[in-house]
Order: sequence, then C-alpha cells, then structure tokens
Amino acid sequence: MPSLRIAINILLIVVSIVLVAVILMQDAKTAGLGSAFGNDTTALGRSRSAKASKEAKLQKLTIILGAAVGILALVLLILS
Repeated sequence: MPSLRIAINILLIVVSIVLVAVILMQDAKTAGLGSAFGNDTTALGRSRSAKASKEAKLQKLTIILGAAVGILALVLLILS
C-alpha cells in the first residue's frame, strides 16, 4: 500500500502542475473596452474563431484536470 500512495502522490503533483500551466495559458475573460470596437481578427491576423476554439479546449482541459485532482485527492484520503 505505501507504494500505491507514493504513486498517487506523484500523479497528483504532476496533474496539479499541468493544471496550473493550463490555467496560465488561458486568456483573461475581460479584454476591456477596446474589444468592443475591435474587428474580427487578432493582432497577429488569426481569426477569432481559431482563438475561441483554443480557449474552449483549454477550458475543457481545465475542467477535466480539476476533476482529476479532486478524484486523486479523494482516493488518497480513502487509502490513508
């Protein structure tokens, strides 16, 4: 059992670090007043739909990783 607890602890740390990285990759929700008068492209010429698609994937990944952290924490609690 101790080796299983160590493995879950390591997995929990790795998933938590990935979760922090995914959260930091997301753009802020408030773009300010400038976004109200902007056009449909970003500064680098990418369309907003591509950016929105990336944000949607990051949000889904954030939810999945958050759930994984919660489940791993509960499993660790049950094992101890």
